[in-house]
Amino acid sequence: MELLTHSSFWSDILVPGIPLAEKFVRTLIVYTAVLLGLKLAGKRELSQLNPFDLVVLLLLSNTVQNAIIGNDNSVLGGLFGAGVLLVVNHFLVRYLFRSGRLDKVEGSPDVLIANGEVNKERLDKEFITVAELEAAARRQGIASLEEVLECRLETGGALTFVPKTPTVHDMEHRDLIARLDRIERALVERTA
Repeated sequence: MELLTHSSFWSDILVPGIPLAEKFVRTLIVYTAVLLGLKLAGKRELSQLNPFDLVVLLLLSNTVQNAIIGNDNSVLGGLFGAGVLLVVNHFLVRYLFRSGRLDKVEGSPDVLIANGEVNKERLDKEFITVAELEAAARRQGIASLEEVLECRLETGGALTFVPKTPTVHDMEHRDLIARLDRIERALVERTA
């Protein structure tokens, strides 16, 4: 109970270690820098395809933390910084959406597989291996890349797979082969 009445305790929790105006400016600078850095790093960093990318994202947040909070470990200062991030992001996204610039800023999806053909050049540009692409396809219930008509690396880093669907010709061919197999089995049974 003595801790709760100690003025240093409440001061450490409620009194920011730096002025709120400085925290606001620090947060804006770091937000802008990280946003630009992720844009330059590419969509792969957002997709977290492998442990290396995940570690980079986790360490990135820890690295810029001190740039935002400065010499401040107060709860109020931390909540203020978080609030600034949320409010700035809220208004920036809405402004870009309303002005029609959101798609331009986010970019466009990259087609990694088109018409069933893997585009090695695009994979190399995004530093994605075929094994990573295969693993992502399996996570979406696709057994192999041979079953994929199209794969896009979306602007947010997600991989979207469009499976091949059999054409009417493919289905007729499959039915014909199945009928021939049944006829062959029937003939074998009659001669045996």
